[in-house]
Amino acid sequence: MNKVLLIDDDIELVGMFQEYLTQEGFGVGSANDGEAGTRLALSGEFAIAILDVMMPRMNGIETLRRIREKSRMPVLMLTGRGDDTDRILGLELGADDYVTKPCTPRELTARIRAILRRANPASEESNGPMSLRVGKLAMVPSLRRASWDGEALALTSTEFNLLEVLARNAGRPVSKNELSELGLGRPMARFDRNIDVHLSSLRHKLGLLDDGRSCLQTVYRLGYQLISE
Repeated sequence: MNKVLLIDDDIELVGMFQEYLTQEGFGVGSANDGEAGTRLALSGEFAIAILDVMMPRMNGIETLRRIREKSRMPVLMLTGRGDDTDRILGLELGADDYVTKPCTPRELTARIRAILRRANPASEESNGPMSLRVGKLAMVPSLRRASWDGEALALTSTEFNLLEVLARNAGRPVSKNELSELGLGRPMARFDRNIDVHLSSLRHKLGLLDDGRSCLQTVYRLGYQLISE
């Protein structure tokens, strides 16, 4: 599935993005308010939603909240320059990434491709799905499944990507820039708090080690590290 849902009340902007994305080979649908956008996002018809924060009646934050109540589909937020509070709140509610407006259709398309590429990796296993295990954490990357001590984890697409990077490098610190490159598909921008917010959410979703510590540790000046004991 390669279909994009645009949720934005700026009809002219939606038309421009829709035309460009169609030329780039995507199927595109659109909604001009949060309620209609939520219904379409939950229809199962789309691979990713592009959601503007500033909309009348039901804004993008509330729309994201309603989508996340029932779906883990990738969501890319469109935020105004300097809207740090909305940006961080969106990430905490489960947005996968954000793009600052004004942005070019080319930039938006590149970000969409990066998210979809990581949300739907090509299977490389010929003898069944390969799993990653770090202590009580188990992951099957090709199936996008993760569990802690046998209990399934409800992760967003970006959370899964970041956790996979940490699991593949368990026992050593991974820098924020490396996490951004491998997990988000882009270099980390200056003052970018995406990684910190996503990792904070992961820390709450993962269980504790037998000694009561979190398995996800911050290593001063080096990044984050996943430990098994």
